[in-house]
Amino acid sequence: MSFQLPDLNYDYSALEPYIDARTMEIHHSKHHAAYTANFNKAVESAGLEGKTAEEIFASVSSAPAGVRNNGGGFYNHNLYWSVIGPGGGGTPTGALLDGINSAFGSFDEFKTQFSTAAATRFGSGWAWLVKKDDGSLVVTSTPNQDNPLMDLAEVKGTPLLNIDVWEHAYYLKYQNRRPEYIEAFWNVINWEAVAKGL
Repeated sequence: MSFQLPDLNYDYSALEPYIDARTMEIHHSKHHAAYTANFNKAVESAGLEGKTAEEIFASVSSAPAGVRNNGGGFYNHNLYWSVIGPGGGGTPTGALLDGINSAFGSFDEFKTQFSTAAATRFGSGWAWLVKKDDGSLVVTSTPNQDNPLMDLAEVKGTPLLNIDVWEHAYYLKYQNRRPEYIEAFWNVINWEAVAKGL
């Protein structure tokens, strides 16, 4: 199989109390694993073997729905696990903070815009911090498993940070209280990992 479920570099319990261990275990070992397996099947069926996820996303609008949905589920979760971790939170530094201040005026304003994008995404989806081709930063959100690398995205660019607002990401702990989950998310962001995308 071309695409592999990544191992996490922290334990399922490492993000307590903000994200509970049971949610992490189910989210990674069941949901993400299923997207990964189904993406491989969809890629094979569509004759897209040998391409990277990014190459597939560049023309995903012409691919079967299973490629788009499962490919997004595979990639989006890979990024999500990589930009969160124990000991996270605080504020970014260096070029990332400079870019945020330039784009949004302040880190607090960025937090407000990102949190609002996550809270107001109807149904299932994701909120993103994206670096556009001109180097500027922007906040956006996408439905379902779409992402800003896809040719059909309203806002295109390189994803730096994302938050999963599908209910499976938070329902065991927060039930329908998505804003509480979003607020807790700020305590687990690994800003050094986010900055690597610049």
